[in-house]
Amino acid sequence: MTFTTVDLGRTVVDHDDNEASYMTSMNGAPILHPNSSQRIGSQLRGNLLLQDVNLIEMIQSLDRERVPERVVHARGCGAYGYFEVIRDMTDVTSAEFLGRVGKRTSVFARFSTTTGEKGSPETIRDVRGAAFKLYTSEGNLDWAFLSQPVFSIRDGAKFPSFVHATKKNPQTGLPDHTMFWDYFNNNPEAIHFLMFLFSDRSTPIDFQHADIFSVNTYRFTKTDGSFSYVKIHIKSNQGNQYLSAAEAKKIAGEDPDHMTRVLHDDIEAGKSPSWDVYGQIISPDVAEGYPIDIFDPTKTLPSKDFPYRPFGRIVLNKNVGDNFTEAEQAAFSPANVVPGWALSPDPVLQLRAFAYQDAQRYRLGANFIQLPTNRPKNSFNPLRRDGAANYQGLGGTAPYYPSSFQDLGTARQYAPAIDENWNGRVVDFESKLTEDDFVQPRDFWERVLAKEPGQQDNLITNVAEHLAQALPEVRNKTYSLFRRVHQDLGRKIRLATEKEAEKLELKKVAKQFENLSLPFQPRSARTALDKNEDLPCSLDPPAPNAGLISRNF
Repeated sequence: MTFTTVDLGRTVVDHDDNEASYMTSMNGAPILHPNSSQRIGSQLRGNLLLQDVNLIEMIQSLDRERVPERVVHARGCGAYGYFEVIRDMTDVTSAEFLGRVGKRTSVFARFSTTTGEKGSPETIRDVRGAAFKLYTSEGNLDWAFLSQPVFSIRDGAKFPSFVHATKKNPQTGLPDHTMFWDYFNNNPEAIHFLMFLFSDRSTPIDFQHADIFSVNTYRFTKTDGSFSYVKIHIKSNQGNQYLSAAEAKKIAGEDPDHMTRVLHDDIEAGKSPSWDVYGQIISPDVAEGYPIDIFDPTKTLPSKDFPYRPFGRIVLNKNVGDNFTEAEQAAFSPANVVPGWALSPDPVLQLRAFAYQDAQRYRLGANFIQLPTNRPKNSFNPLRRDGAANYQGLGGTAPYYPSSFQDLGTARQYAPAIDENWNGRVVDFESKLTEDDFVQPRDFWERVLAKEPGQQDNLITNVAEHLAQALPEVRNKTYSLFRRVHQDLGRKIRLATEKEAEKLELKKVAKQFENLSLPFQPRSARTALDKNEDLPCSLDPPAPNAGLISRNF
């Protein structure tokens, strides 16, 4: 067995053709008969022996093959590629990976749904996740982005409720439409998110035909300590294509792995999908007085005030070699920043910076960063030691800093990019709903969807089919929520939803009738009397329409 260093700066195991290709036990000993088991007697019956190391080892390994799935974004797939600089950005950032036009940085990408469990259909109505790990010479930079430009919360403490409300009911294990809509009725700042979620933008035809957004605001920083805020928009070079709700449901039933399959097959066929990367640059002075809070992830920033500035391209050209090792164990976090790229005071981003790494430690263990996909090109920290499954030996390095016996080199010097001087009292804060929260959803309805034939109607239909399955009192509150966006929108959603609810009620009644009714099977009165049974019906012939005898209905 040989070790090969690949261009990602990672070490992977590669099989050596000169070695014998036979199966071995965990300790490398040859296994002559992998499917046999030691037992007493040579017939099929017989007790198995605990000394059968191979059998016991295989079962123990099977029992431990699974790791906890991600809390969100459990259903996903991955691929390799590169990020290439296409425009100079040195006026706003000193990031090494953006240092010159044409520079390429290796990338691992993972695409996913958000709420679906591992193995769930990929074409369900959902926000798609798109995470990119850039293997720069100054560390791994993680971009954990989404397929729509706005999020559902701006108060981090609401995130557990949002996750619970959009997953299955913990009592029944079933989707709960009442629970879903009741949450959003009580958290109406998410209306912009809802508008995107129930448009066709949330059922893309595949991962390659969807745009990607940072949602949160980050910072570009320079070595002199200056900085600019930035929001990222990653635009698909394949264009945008969406499925209708009916098409998405059909594919979900026929090919639940559709989006993974298409991405894999395109890359395998040499059709390398690509996206161009744009940044909206915001100076701190402008951000301070701008009417929209640039740290509010429920809102977008208009391009007329903050033009999209192209600076990079992402190309995916290689499939994973082992899905579990490389994609399932991939660990992303907004906290993985590099010089030139930094976090902002966005409260949701600040919470994500903690939550992602905490989740990876639970899911993959304390040393998840040593796994192949997660390992940076250069990593040395003698203060970070030991823990379960640690194999990064530090030899005789001092386990403290500074040390008189070990001189550490110095990295490229940066002046600290201090965001702001904070001075205030500690308070319990929760954002308040204002009419401004309905301005951008209204624009999305009146201007954006109106320009695309059929998209307004599709949004109404998509909402109606989902909302109709909620309780009437919850539906009524939801109509009021949509009326705050636009009176006509609320009216149309109410009409379409109640019509759909009536259909569902008729189906329910028909099913009850079917379950509670028995086919009429006439028997002679003599047979019933002979068996000392009650007569099933009149001795007269049944009426033409008396084909069924109904019970309790």
